[in-house]
Amino acid sequence: MKLPAAKKELGQHFLVDENILGVIGRLAVLAPEDVVLEIGPGLGVLTAYLAERVGQVHAVELDRSLEEPLRERLEGWENVELHFGDALRLDLAALDPPPTKLVSNLPYNVATPLVVESLDGLPSLELWCVMVQREVADRFFAEPSTKAYGAVSVLVQLTSERTGFHPVSRTVFRPRPNVDSALIAFRRLAGANLEGLARVKSVVTAAFAHRRKRLANSLELSGLATRGEAEAALAEIGRDTRARAEELAPREFVALSEALGP
Repeated sequence: MKLPAAKKELGQHFLVDENILGVIGRLAVLAPEDVVLEIGPGLGVLTAYLAERVGQVHAVELDRSLEEPLRERLEGWENVELHFGDALRLDLAALDPPPTKLVSNLPYNVATPLVVESLDGLPSLELWCVMVQREVADRFFAEPSTKAYGAVSVLVQLTSERTGFHPVSRTVFRPRPNVDSALIAFRRLAGANLEGLARVKSVVTAAFAHRRKRLANSLELSGLATRGEAEAALAEIGRDTRARAEELAPREFVALSEALGP
């Protein structure tokens, strides 16, 4: 059977080199009791590897043209359930059994929103091990006041801690991408306040929406607060009223959200 070509508009770069699978298995700390969510299984190389090692795999694929090669590759694996649709639109929280780990070669064009939405949208997740563009991986745990630091850095760091990182050669994909990639693993922090994350997420998103502007101005432009209210909240948490979003550490955004009120 002729395999379908990767679709550029879907950000597809199929994983074809099985040598990287051992690294994924190590960083994901795979165990027989795991329920794994894989988004973008592609040709099923990683899916089959996961099926051999975990209790259940939920594989979510947008591209219907991959259904036949996927089902052929995964024939005989009764612990794999294929779901066809847009992972950003499907009700992943309704998956049964609920996933405990997200292990994926994520499509480049949706990697960041998928990770961000899963932080509080999939509370059953305990660990993420994802293959993404190197610059995206660098953003997840970037330090404040650096170029890579942004909204995704704050949200990921408020809920998780990094447990592993591994640069990935372009040669493991087909077609070969024009950017570097990396595997990054992180585990949910015990006691992470997911109930309060929605409000913090809105403040963080607004704060970084106009990165070149002062944080107070950005919040005003986003309609979350007047400039005066934003400046008062910054002063309350001990920050200069002229501060920019990238200067605040993740926990300071929680304090800022509380100072701004409901």
